Amino acid sequence: MPSYETFLLDKPEEGITVLTLNRPDRLNAITMQMVEELHSFYDSLESDIETRVIILTGAGRGFCSGTDLKSGRNEQQSAEDIRASVSKHSRTQRRIADLSLHMRKIPQPIIAAVNGVAAGGGFSFAMACDVRVAVESARFICSYINIGLSGGEIGSSYWLPRLIGFARAAELLYTGRDLFAPEAKEMGLISRVAPEGGAVDEALDIARQMVGKSPFGLRMTKEVLNQGVDAQSLEAALYLENRTQSLAVLSGDFMHAAKAFKEKRPAVFPKEKA
Repeated sequence: MPSYETFLLDKPEEGITVLTLNRPDRLNAITMQMVEELHSFYDSLESDIETRVIILTGAGRGFCSGTDLKSGRNEQQSAEDIRASVSKHSRTQRRIADLSLHMRKIPQPIIAAVNGVAAGGGFSFAMACDVRVAVESARFICSYINIGLSGGEIGSSYWLPRLIGFARAAELLYTGRDLFAPEAKEMGLISRVAPEGGAVDEALDIARQMVGKSPFGLRMTKEVLNQGVDAQSLEAALYLENRTQSLAVLSGDFMHAAKAFKEKRPAVFPKEKA
């Protein structure tokens, strides 16, 4: 398993990888080194058939506090320097934002185990995951608006209305107020509230249920969800579902599952070959 400086990787069980952002002294704030390392790791997952579920969490008392404001993004510049730096800042912004797209493109479902504050880009990382669980004291903050930026960053204006509805999303994006885990669950942003210190354990419980399913079916479910959330019509969504189900029937996993169902036992799927 490759090693990275800004996060840790652990495989507690077969098929499951825990990615722990590891800058606890800065509440795991995002730097460009972290951005590039995450892109590199996600690149490796696109062809990784052994890793079937990712759990994303943070070291220490925070999940991710957003972009590290001490890492240079907020440098004071003269008027003369601004024009020259616009292109550079635009490239940097796109590179950070592309992480949310990269998280959706990899075939593995991602479970956010929110162990503390998830602010700014950290909140966006959580939204880009497939499933979110959080400890009761966890806070979600659309902090972009609180530091003089637009409320839309790293996919927040896209995901938040889809997750909790337009009006609630608008309130959070416009005010930048704290959203604690119990209210987040009531809104549908997270699916479970875990005891303190238990976010990863709660995520592992969900991951185990995913890993027990068809490897092909798991990947294809993420694909149809990605496309279905913005499908132009019911007909378009059905077209993709029908194509995917036809492939799934021929994948071999369906036959193993059908046989197990008839025999009233859990299905055991063969390992895929690279």
